[in-house]
Amino acid sequence: MTTTATDPSHTDPFALLETVWRMESARIVAGVARVVRDVGLAEELAHDALVAAMEQWPRDGVPDNPGAWLAATARRRAIDVIRREQNLARKTELLDEPGVAPAADAAVGDGAAAVGDDVLALLFATCHPAVARESRVALTLRLFGGLTTDEIAHAFLVPSPTIGQRISRAKKRLAGVGPDALAVPVGDELAARLGAVLEVIYLVFNEGYAATTGVDWTRPSLCVEAMRLGRVLAALAPEEPEVHGLVALMELQASRLRARVGPSGEPVLLGDQDRARWDRVLLGRGLAALARAEADGRRGRYVLQAAIAACHARARSTDDTDWAAIAALYAELAALTPSPVIELNRAVAVARAEGPEAGLAVLEPLTREPTLAGYHLLPAVRADMLTTLGRVDEAVAEIERALDLVRTVAERELLERRKAALLGS
Repeated sequence: MTTTATDPSHTDPFALLETVWRMESARIVAGVARVVRDVGLAEELAHDALVAAMEQWPRDGVPDNPGAWLAATARRRAIDVIRREQNLARKTELLDEPGVAPAADAAVGDGAAAVGDDVLALLFATCHPAVARESRVALTLRLFGGLTTDEIAHAFLVPSPTIGQRISRAKKRLAGVGPDALAVPVGDELAARLGAVLEVIYLVFNEGYAATTGVDWTRPSLCVEAMRLGRVLAALAPEEPEVHGLVALMELQASRLRARVGPSGEPVLLGDQDRARWDRVLLGRGLAALARAEADGRRGRYVLQAAIAACHARARSTDDTDWAAIAALYAELAALTPSPVIELNRAVAVARAEGPEAGLAVLEPLTREPTLAGYHLLPAVRADMLTTLGRVDEAVAEIERALDLVRTVAERELLERRKAALLGS
């Protein structure tokens, strides 16, 4: 591959590198993992390429195709590793021949051909049953979402060292299984991993839809990648309603992305959004995917969440929304997969359907829930309900609690504006 470097004086190489890395790191790691058959090593080699870019781009200029440069550099490092392994001499020969698939690819077998996507193939591999759920989720968010250990810890309301340990354990477990750990499963084994794959795709989407840290409130590129993986998965498992339910949920939520951010990047909440800016193509696709999912008759966690999103999609305004139906759907979802966050969302719907006092009653047990102790949305939601009731002093106190917990700049500014409005009322 040949690239032409641009004039370094006209490009901020570090800012561009950060952007490219967030967008391309999963593909780079996935491509290298197919060669070296080791997730931990693949991540190390991808980071080696990142370090090389940090050293070379400021000096030589940014390549015309930065993502391809990173991928090629990481691949060359993978070839160097293979060359040091005497028993992999033939694999090295194949890697050096243009247009010939490496032996590592051949070892993946029919499963890789069935998946047809490097990133999705690696996602199935990292969802190996040898890896505990907590470790698997942490590793996949690191690899596919580009999240740091601190960001993952905040998203799951646990200490950073705990997440670091989970990621380390996941890599060790996969390494202990051996090269076959990265073989794409087929048949019943593939179906057995489907739930785990759906979970991590949605977690990546959520990080794009509402970032846990940083300056930006949304990261649309993550949403786009998660939706792409969902569509590939829907083609791979067309008879699974939860796959179509996840695709529907992501597309319905993504339809609002343009309206969720104001001209200066500030958050725009659902009730304040200009619904004319919602993406009608995504809305139509999402509703069609939901209809396909519901035709089966089974209502899993993603089908239920998509049905909730559809209630918003079909409403002309916040007041026109069928909040009672949403509250009932959240109750059904909570019975299926109990979660304090689901209860928090149910409380919002109950407050809209039955009044803020009813919503506060649902919230009351959550104030004693340890897992929500660091979750800024709990006091933020309480503040909304208290404001509606005219209990301004209590609402301000709740917003101050939320400000102590919030991690994104955009949400902090939103809370500050809400506080100022209450103090000025």
